[in-house]
Amino acid sequence: MYKSGYVYSDNFKLQYIVDGQGAPAIVVGSSLYYARTFSNSLRTKLRMAFIDHRGFATSNNCKDIKKYQLDILVDDIELLRKELGFEKFIMIGHSGHAFMALEYAKKYPTNVEYLVMMCVSPDYSDAGRHKAEQYLEESVCPERKAALALNLSRLPQEIEKVPDKAFITYCLLMGPKSWFNYNYDAKNLWEGVEVNMAMFDYVWGEVFRDIDITKNLDKLKVPVFLALGRYDYLVPPAYLWESVRGHFSDLTIRIFEQSGHAPHFEEPELFDQQLLEWLSKT
Repeated sequence: MYKSGYVYSDNFKLQYIVDGQGAPAIVVGSSLYYARTFSNSLRTKLRMAFIDHRGFATSNNCKDIKKYQLDILVDDIELLRKELGFEKFIMIGHSGHAFMALEYAKKYPTNVEYLVMMCVSPDYSDAGRHKAEQYLEESVCPERKAALALNLSRLPQEIEKVPDKAFITYCLLMGPKSWFNYNYDAKNLWEGVEVNMAMFDYVWGEVFRDIDITKNLDKLKVPVFLALGRYDYLVPPAYLWESVRGHFSDLTIRIFEQSGHAPHFEEPELFDQQLLEWLSKT
């Protein structure tokens, strides 16, 4: 059953797309982008709601970073949950959105039955980013590195062409860091997606850089599924999770061997199988 609509929060127009049948699940991020990346097969088991956060809100020109505090973004998820009529649900967050999903689960623990985090590191600090660069440097794939070097040389001029879409431009040109197939062109996934660069510069550049995910983690009692890609060079490497693993009451980690930054899209059958098996056993 498919439906879509909008919710207004403090003048931000947040779109949602609901598709599928089964256990309710909310995927935070861009409703358009994420609706394109999860499989149709998974929608036969889960009723998936893809929701915007303020950085992807339609016609958003707001540059006031006070409007993009993490706690406010979390409360927007709650507003959309109420609009959707979901009670206990599966909270899903990919990449930086995994932090939003985690913080929501901490703040509204009675609403979340399971938490799914994907392609994220517990540490987005400058030191963590250095480890990501080191991980790439130590990989033995000269073709991937050459493709990245070419894209990096194009990055400044491409951002200058469309500065208000710098986040999307960056994501597209970071393909060699993001995809198992480092030549994959993700342009179609981003079609029609709007971004607010003030939000992304602040949240990704400062909030996530300084976040301490262990804060209030004792409040998180729900099972957590963490999906990581072996060829994900966009975020700090998987081994950093060992330093915080003991803070989780129930954490399951799965590493997908032929994926980069999006195992749900790159290995959909295996991802769906692993996720659904975990849900059924937990």
